[in-house]
Amino acid sequence: MSRLDRDALVAAVAEAVGASADDSGAADLVFEKGSIVVAASAEELKGAFKRVKKIDGYRWVAINRADLFGANPLSLGSKAGIIDAHGEILKNADIPRKKV
Repeated sequence: MSRLDRDALVAAVAEAVGASADDSGAADLVFEKGSIVVAASAEELKGAFKRVKKIDGYRWVAINRADLFGANPLSLGSKAGIIDAHGEILKNADIPRKKV
């Protein structure tokens, strides 16, 4: 699959997993398994993982599959999972901790 720009990646992920726009603005999309932040380019990865750390519950970063090797090290410690444009899980999200 060719690299998708931000709008195309948002649309593809939303269709694949049945997500809708996040009204709160914390994430780009929300669906039954949590919140999704979209990073359409390698330059957006660091900011996406920084943003996703502030979200409660299960959280995901949607990427173009070609960016997996850049995204995986950034995901360490974030508890965020990684999905591609088809909604396929490339890395599972960790169970969110309850706030004390």
